[in-house]
Parts: sequence; structure tokens; C-alpha cells
Amino acid sequence: MDDQKPTTTAANEASSMIATNSTALLPTHLHQVLQNFLLIWLDANIDETQEDFKKSIQHLRHVVRTIRTFTDAQECVTFLSKIKEEKAFMIVSGSLGQQIIPDIQAWPQLDSVYVLCDNKSVHEQWVKKIPKIKDVYTQIEEICEALKVACEHCDRAMISISFNGIDPLFMYTQLLKEILLEIEYDDTKSIKELVDYCRLQDNITEGGIDEVEHKYRHHTPIWWYTAPYFIYSMLNRGLRLMEVDIILKMGFFIRHLHQHIETLYREQQSTSTTATGTFQVFRGQGLSLEDFEKLKKTKSGLMSFNNFLSTSRNRNVSLQDFALPALQDTNSVAILFVMIIDPTLCSTSSIPFVDIKEESYFEDREEEILFSTHTIFRIDRIEPIKDYQTDRLWQVNLTLTGNDNHDLNALTVHMRKELNAKATRGWSRLGFILIKIGTPSKAEQLYQILLEKSSSNGDRAYYSLLLGSVYDDMGEYSKALSYYEQALEIQKVVLPPNHPDLALSYSNIGSVYANMGKYSEALSYYQTDLKISQKTLSPIHPNLAISYHNMGNVYAIMGEYSKAISSYEQAIAIDKKSLPPDHPDMATSYMNIGAVHDRMGEYSKALSFHEESLEIKKKTLPPYHSDLASSYNNVAVVYFNMGEYSKALSYYEKDLEINQKNLSPTHSHILELKRYIEMAKKRLQ
Repeated sequence: MDDQKPTTTAANEASSMIATNSTALLPTHLHQVLQNFLLIWLDANIDETQEDFKKSIQHLRHVVRTIRTFTDAQECVTFLSKIKEEKAFMIVSGSLGQQIIPDIQAWPQLDSVYVLCDNKSVHEQWVKKIPKIKDVYTQIEEICEALKVACEHCDRAMISISFNGIDPLFMYTQLLKEILLEIEYDDTKSIKELVDYCRLQDNITEGGIDEVEHKYRHHTPIWWYTAPYFIYSMLNRGLRLMEVDIILKMGFFIRHLHQHIETLYREQQSTSTTATGTFQVFRGQGLSLEDFEKLKKTKSGLMSFNNFLSTSRNRNVSLQDFALPALQDTNSVAILFVMIIDPTLCSTSSIPFVDIKEESYFEDREEEILFSTHTIFRIDRIEPIKDYQTDRLWQVNLTLTGNDNHDLNALTVHMRKELNAKATRGWSRLGFILIKIGTPSKAEQLYQILLEKSSSNGDRAYYSLLLGSVYDDMGEYSKALSYYEQALEIQKVVLPPNHPDLALSYSNIGSVYANMGKYSEALSYYQTDLKISQKTLSPIHPNLAISYHNMGNVYAIMGEYSKAISSYEQAIAIDKKSLPPDHPDMATSYMNIGAVHDRMGEYSKALSFHEESLEIKKKTLPPYHSDLASSYNNVAVVYFNMGEYSKALSYYEKDLEINQKNLSPTHSHILELKRYIEMAKKRLQ
């Protein structure tokens, strides 16, 4: 086996065909958690029938909506171990706390602990050894006050942040903002849908829901955003986790809040008597260890806050009230962001911000400045704050950026064109983003909701197409084929014979057949797609390139290499005229044609194409992305086949370095790579 010849990987493999397109207070059935946190209460003596307990729960639910109670310590620990997306606050009796907290204190999902007992002095000594324990309390009201502060810190720390070159969402952040803000709503209907949805969840107080239902128009969106109801936490969670249900229900509020900030921004700028020069704002928060590592890797690069952004003119408030408290969580780094804001840039780049002292629910002790959603900053400096005897307190200097990043703007312009071509209707555009950032199951959920609400044949065909695309991406080919065929049957009735949408459906069905290994059927559908596209599209239309590319994939798998290369070359010729030079589709095209040349034994040509593909991926992907590893592997294989074992070894080792970060040590690909590395070393001896 040592002499088995390695082969290059390519996107023309069948699986990668390019498609064109307890004891619980709550009921035991699952409800959507609508905040970034939940509360766990563990006490062996809990009795849900007692009036004191019911009153305590009432008090707590004004602060934390989702509460789980336990009388058994092991059940409680098991429940906590399964929490992945939220932070957990825990109320625990002194005796059970002393038993379990030392073992779970380092768990990142556990935010803070509140010991509730009758005798403080019994427990005051041992709790001092555990930083996550806030204090020992004898009254539930005291815990409620402490929880209010913890919730605020938690929400602030859990705002979604993405980094250029590391997070897929960053590349799409401006498109996401456009999608969220462009949809128009029937406000009365939207408010009713939101409150009805919240009532179904059983974890929001009826009083808070009633306030929104009956008094929404009595206050400004900024007032609601800052008020101690469910709006802020629910919106924060929805945008952080890209939760479809929440985003759909809160879309109208996102738009209202942005429009209010825009209007107030114009008013404040027109009436301002102060100088309009550059100024500083501050933001203190905790940052997970993972995000802090991403931040350091992105130094001098760009980052985006993927929500409305609260900042303060008061450095001391940001540091003392929000950054320093994050030190109590050993899984976090305390950050003081210092942000340089140029009002002229804000004006020319449409980045509205407002002083909310006259609009906020609370008295403005923070001197708060609120920015609209998805602001982008350049990371200037990252340095420790040395005055507090800790290595987990850092100052990060940022500069607000506008429309001056030409590379990012060029990519955004092209992706906007791609979005407009593939998803043209309202919320369906959000599905495009969800697929692009690697969450197809959420896109599926969105499209199913939209299909159920469809009232016309056109809409039903459209959402059936989108669902087919999602199922194709998820490898559920029978479902994909069913939805694509439904769409095609509707389109044949309502569209003329050579309509471009028919070409798209034929291409999609061809893609599914290819993924199922039925290549003759795939080729037949691709050829029908190409005939229609040639009649209806521009000679340099990207969809025409996709048609050629798909046919090239099938020809390559069937072993008809000359036809495959001819098809790929026609696709590349079109792509060069219609795509930016660093577009990911160009990397895929070069990789595929390189793989065919390698199979034909034309190693110099194969190497040239694989190296071009690799250079594009280096510019557009994070340094440890699996696609980058595949390109290193492809170059290594070609060098190996050419007998240049030293160069092959170098690229195999780069491939291995990436895959060791993404795969388990016993994964078959890791073992195979190590075998090829040994083969290369042996050939060098």
C-alpha cells in the first residue's frame, strides 16, 4: 500500500456538486429560550405548592424569564452540562452548593452563583474561595437585584462580534444589515404576531407582553430597547444566534429602531452647538477566550458588532461597571474598547449614532451613545491595562470605518449581485445569508415558514426551489429532488418555454442527480439548462458559467477529461469577465480543472491551476479553513506525482497542521495524511 498513488481532491466529487441556486417549573415540553441566559434553582426543600415559593418565582421572572428548578443535585448538574448557547445563573442552597459548586465552577456556561440560606455566617468562608459565587443571601429580593446587574453584563458580553478573515458572517454583515432594514411591515399585524409568539413561549411575564401589545406606540423604539422588558435580550439573542423565529418576529422593531436612530441623528447633528471633531466613546464588556484569540489574530484588520451598539462617553463607567466585573468569570477576558469616532465619516458613510439621554428608559448615568446595527471598526491596538494586577484586563483601540475598504466593498458589491440573482423576495434573502454562513438548517426552517404562508403559484414555486437547494446542500437528495420537481411542474404551467427560471430548475435537478451518482440523468438536465441559458442570457452571465462548470464536473467524474476541460475553460472565460479576481468561485474552477489535468498526467498544468486556486483561498479564507487544507493537499499530490518529494512533504505538512486543528487525531484523513508524509520522507532517503 505504501506505493499507492495519491490523488487530488476537487469540487467535482459527487458529494460537492455545484448547485445553481428534572423538576421543572416550566412545562416539560420545550420552549424557545428568548434571552441569552436562564436561571437554575437547586434546593432539596423546594415545594412548588408553597405561597412563598410562588412569590419568589414571581420576583425572579421579572428579571430572568426562563427558570428551571431542581431538588436533585445530579439532575441539576446534568441539565447544566447540556447548556450550549446560553449562560446560566444558579441559586443554590448552602449545603448543596458546598457539595457541587467546586466541581462545576470552571464550566463556561455557568455565569454566576447565588447561595440562598437562612444563616449567612455558616457559608461565608467557603464561598470566598470561588470567584463565581457572588455572595450569600437570605432574601430572594436581594438576589433579584444582583441578577439585574448580572443580566446586563451578560447581554453586553454576548453581543455578536465577527472578525474579517475568520468569521464567515463578517463578509456578509453589510448584506445582512440591508436585508433586515429593507423589509416593510404592517405594524399592527407585526406587533400582534410578536406578542402572540411570546405568549406561546411561557417564559415571559404576561405583564411585559401586555405592555408591548397595548403601549408600543406610546414610547419611542429607543425607550423600548433600553426598558427592562424582553425586547433587548430577545433581540440580542436573535441576532447573536441568527434564530429565525426571533428575527422574523422582531424584524419590524429592528427597522423601527434603526429609523428612529437615523431621524434623531439628523436632529441632533443639525442642532448641535459643539465642535464636530473626532471624539472617543468607550465600551466595557467580557469577551470569551475564543473571541479574544480571534481579536488578537485580526489586529490591524476589521471587526463588526452585529447588533445595535451601546457605548459611553464616560471611560470610568465603562471600565468600573462593565469591564472589571468580567474578571470574575475565569472563562472571559475583560475588555475596555476605546473607539475613535469621526462625525464627518459617519455623515458621508451613513453611520448614525445618537445621544440617548432624552430617550432612554433609565436616567442616563452612562452618558450613552447608541449606534445603529452592524458597525465596522478597524482594530488599531491591543494592550494590557496594568493597574489592576491581572493579565485578563485589556484595552482595545478601535477606529470606526466607513466605505473606504475597497477590497471589502468590491466583494460586497458582487455578493449583493449574487444575492439579488438567487433570492429576490424579502425574507428569502435572509435564507441566502444563513446558507452562506454554514447554517442551512436555519434556512430550511425559514423557507418552510415562508412556503406555508404562500398564497400564489409563483411563491410556492419560488420557496420550493429554495427548499430544494437547502436539502441538496444538506445531502437529503430525495427531499431536494421532490421540491425541485414541484417547482418545475408549477413553472412549466406559469412560465414561457425558454424562461431563465426554467433553466435554473433543470440545473438544480441535474445537480441532485449528480449528487446521487446518476450522471447520465444529470448531464441530460444540465444540457437542457445550457440550451435555455444560451437563448436567454448574456454571453458573460455568471449562470452560464455555472452551467458549463456543472457539465465539466459530470464529464470529469465520467472520465471524459477532454470534454471536462473544454467545459471548465468556457466557465473560467466567463468568470474572468464577470467575477472579481479573488472570488471563491474562481478558486473552485481552478481547483477542478487542475484535478482533471492531474488525472491526465499533465502535472505542470495541474500545478499551475492548483497554485492559482490556493492563492485565492489564502486571501479569502481563515488560516485554518478546511478548504485551504484541501488546496495544500492538491499541490502536495501534484508535487508527489512529479517526484518532487521535498516540496510535496512541505505542503502535506501544511495540510496536516490545519486538519489537526479541525479533526480528531484518529480521523481517517489525519491517518491517511500521516501515511503520505511517511511515503514522501521514505522517497527522500
